[in-house]
Amino acid sequence: MGTTIRIEVNQAAIREILKSDEVRADLEARAKRIAAAAGGEPDYEVDVRWGSTRARASVRTATFDAIRDEARNRTLSGALDAGR
Repeated sequence: MGTTIRIEVNQAAIREILKSDEVRADLEARAKRIAAAAGGEPDYEVDVRWGSTRARASVRTATFDAIRDEARNRTLSGALDAGR
């Protein structure tokens, strides 16, 4: 009754995609939207880099005011939906 489907994943190709310029650009755009929703520069910094297996992006607080605002109001945490 059931049909078995077998999928073979080309891991080298997936690694290549995860490290591609297109994925890096997409991650950077998402991180910039999150930073802007949280309050933007100079309070929030975007960092995009290649790791050993994939491109990575992060948004971090850059000033004491932003750190305090995140601790009290969860401003950066609340801005995560802007990256969708």
